[in-house]
Amino acid sequence: MSQSTTEIPVVDLGDISSPRSEVRERAAAQIREGFGHFGLIYIRNHGVDMDRLESFYDAYLEFCAQPESEKQKMSTPSIWYQRGWTPPNTEKAVVAGGQPDFKECYFVTPEEPSEELQREYPELYAKNIWPEGAPEFKEHYIELSRQLQQVAAHLMRGSALALGLAPHTLEGAVDGGPHVTRALRYIPLTTDQVDTDIVWGEEHTDFNLVTILPGGRFLDPDGNRCDKPDPDAGLYLRTRPTAEHPRGRKIQGKTPAGCIVAQVGQQLEILTGGQFLATPHVVEAPNKAGYSRVAVAHFAHLHAHQHLFPLKPFQTEESTRGYGPRVLVGTYNLKTLVDIGLAPADALNRLGYTHYDRLGKMREEEDGK
Repeated sequence: MSQSTTEIPVVDLGDISSPRSEVRERAAAQIREGFGHFGLIYIRNHGVDMDRLESFYDAYLEFCAQPESEKQKMSTPSIWYQRGWTPPNTEKAVVAGGQPDFKECYFVTPEEPSEELQREYPELYAKNIWPEGAPEFKEHYIELSRQLQQVAAHLMRGSALALGLAPHTLEGAVDGGPHVTRALRYIPLTTDQVDTDIVWGEEHTDFNLVTILPGGRFLDPDGNRCDKPDPDAGLYLRTRPTAEHPRGRKIQGKTPAGCIVAQVGQQLEILTGGQFLATPHVVEAPNKAGYSRVAVAHFAHLHAHQHLFPLKPFQTEESTRGYGPRVLVGTYNLKTLVDIGLAPADALNRLGYTHYDRLGKMREEEDGK
């Protein structure tokens, strides 16, 4: 199987704001190395309430255990599944062959969207919806979502430091973004599916700015918490290509105790002109039937009105060709949601002028006179 490594840097989140310049620079160097080569870092002293995370997983598993007919009440294809429950086999990776993911999900946002953004982007900035009679589910989930967004914002301050940018360049750009937190339950493989090409999540890169992963829980065939049933199961990432490894190295992520994971999304790669690398990653299923896993992923986004294009320090002829033309983040997100199968293809008809039919109707009326 692919190699694992301890090379991935561990960043103390508190070091980013340390009064000591040498401590801040150490954190900046770790972020440059981690996000530049691996597209990923581990974070300690992150401030996420891990006891609350465990309580949330208990509540989420109760929700997942409901009949599908009940869960369908929380399913929202009309807003491209950006809130509420997403059934299994709905989303697919763009590059990796098109196998739908073997998971069911529940989406929330940590921030109440403004009315202006709800009108302009009704799917990206939809309000949260909650299952009835599940107060702990709501309480734990929304607080975790807010904590994870705080980690993302703090990390953007560190990323700006690592890139030589003004401190709030990136942190300010995420204010009011269409952030989402996704709870996932990876579905057990059947005996016939073991030893096949089926994976829990096909290789892909996230389209947001940065993704925060606080860790998950494996469950045995009886639904009880258990250790990882297969040492080769879990998250794998692909490093930046080099002369020695032109296709990058496929590395198994092994999160140190007490740490959480942060990985680069496409938006951050574009802003940095490729200085930071969006992390190609895959989630391998256990090589045993009946085992499942729950996890949480938080996707921090730039504000929908931000321009997605390399920032001035990273604008070169190569980066301009590679990441141009500039586009609004809201437009980029809409296009990507179509690409991954969550939004319908006709959503692209919103882009550009949408009132050609008005002139056509007037001409028809003239011809009818």
